[in-house]
Amino acid sequence: MNLKEIYQKTGPGLIVAATGLGGGDIVAASAAGANYGVTLLWAVLIGSLLKFCLNEGIGRWQLVTGRTLLEGWIDDLPKILTWYFTAYLLFWTVMVAAAMMSATGIVANTIFPILSVEAWSITHGLIALVLVWNGGYFFLEHIMKIFIGVMFVCIFFCALMLMPPITEILSSIFLPRLPSGSMVFVFGVIGGVGGSVTVMSYSYWMQEAGWQGKEKIGTMRVDLGIAYGLTGLFGVAIILVASGANAEVATGTGLALEIAEQLVPVLGEPGKWIFLIGFWGAAFSSIIGVWHGVPYLFANFFYHVRDQKNLLESPESIAKTPAYRVYLIYLCFVPMLLLLIGRPFWVIIMYSVTGAFFMPLLAGLLLYMNSARRWLGEYVNSWYTKVLLVICLMLFSFLLIVEIQVQFFS
Repeated sequence: MNLKEIYQKTGPGLIVAATGLGGGDIVAASAAGANYGVTLLWAVLIGSLLKFCLNEGIGRWQLVTGRTLLEGWIDDLPKILTWYFTAYLLFWTVMVAAAMMSATGIVANTIFPILSVEAWSITHGLIALVLVWNGGYFFLEHIMKIFIGVMFVCIFFCALMLMPPITEILSSIFLPRLPSGSMVFVFGVIGGVGGSVTVMSYSYWMQEAGWQGKEKIGTMRVDLGIAYGLTGLFGVAIILVASGANAEVATGTGLALEIAEQLVPVLGEPGKWIFLIGFWGAAFSSIIGVWHGVPYLFANFFYHVRDQKNLLESPESIAKTPAYRVYLIYLCFVPMLLLLIGRPFWVIIMYSVTGAFFMPLLAGLLLYMNSARRWLGEYVNSWYTKVLLVICLMLFSFLLIVEIQVQFFS
């Protein structure tokens, strides 16, 4: 398979990559680079590998069983897990959507201060709503490829201008080190790379692209390999920029803006604006991806629990169903209330914690469900996949404990 054929046969993975590369990834990687230089580059690659393992399990389950992973949870597992996930989804949606719109609004306000941060945040949310409501899957795929191009051209230009010697980069990747006090930053990078709940949307993007049956497993793996390869490269580039610019330590999205200012002495004013445009592209593409992907989960839950026709068997797009569009409206407008009241402290705390709750559950369930021959037959988890899933389970469980301790007991 040549590069042209690979490009033509990929798509859902590119949307996963663009959705997962949001403001949170930039902030986590920027903090690691600003504090420890290129020392923690290895954490980006490990995070990308683990997210590939999780998403490959989601795709393999669907292509073998003909059901989404969520349908498998509803049909084959205790009902409490399904209702827990649904309640979690409703809460996670509000927290994450508000934070994503806020991050995009901050950058847009910096580039074009004609509107306030809140106004820019709401404007981006509404634009995403219109694009998703009126555009189909292939329109989304085209838009995401454009955003990926913008992100990589801008961020990689800055990284190439600031990168240290290649020997130092390779040493940081292949000879992992854990400097004193870096554990929190390592977990932040590994947990932030590649998204969280949005990995579940891959099932529906595969369906929209027409990928069905076991014969598509190879294509799915190539697709995800490209997606998380790009994700890893993007995270590495962000660390290089943060390290090369010698950014002062800040918190939240302000760190990325601080890095943009630090680029001025090195690359001049154009370097600052190139970085900010890349940041904006990453943040806004995440909004579009979440607006498009997350309502699938609610619609799938709603219709499957009501014992209506399996959405994967329907010739119509899931995105045209009433449940999908109702949740899209909820996803867009309810988080705006948090923006208007300034996102109080408790919202910020809960946003930090909610993202950590999902990954251990997903890793544990994939370890159990994809290892059962009664469901996957010969396509069960290999020994190395089981090892990676156990690492995911342990790592993300520890990250959850750390988040709870930091937010509530420190």
